[in-house]
Amino acid sequence: MKWPSDFVWRENPGEPSNWKKPGLVMFFNLECPGCVSRGIPFMKKLYQDYRDKLVMTLIHTSFGHKHYTRDEVLPTLTHFADSFAKLPFPVALDLEAELAEHYRIAGTPHWLVFQDEAIIRSLFGSQDNTQQRLEYLFEELFDI
Repeated sequence: MKWPSDFVWRENPGEPSNWKKPGLVMFFNLECPGCVSRGIPFMKKLYQDYRDKLVMTLIHTSFGHKHYTRDEVLPTLTHFADSFAKLPFPVALDLEAELAEHYRIAGTPHWLVFQDEAIIRSLFGSQDNTQQRLEYLFEELFDI
């Protein structure tokens, strides 16, 4: 399984094949308005609702966006994670968009839901429809 190695915020949760519970991964980019204004706030809401039931990770990708070096991305990303968004979950880098291409994301934000190391849902977007579909899935997974 392809998994990022460059975690720049909080600890690497390990590969999905090692997770003991379902997981949610969101591919995003700081230059993506939908990611910053809707996707990340929604991910934080999900964290509040499911933190004990779900492994959560963000992957900052260059897919569909300008490619920056690690040194160019890191200061802005860590400031965003620490001071602005106060992210409670890990963030990895996908500087060359290799992971995004491997997982065939459609753009940013793109959500992958893992269970038993398999992707059980792949969704693009941050609008209400995407958020509702994720909420319904987690309600079903956790018998809520």
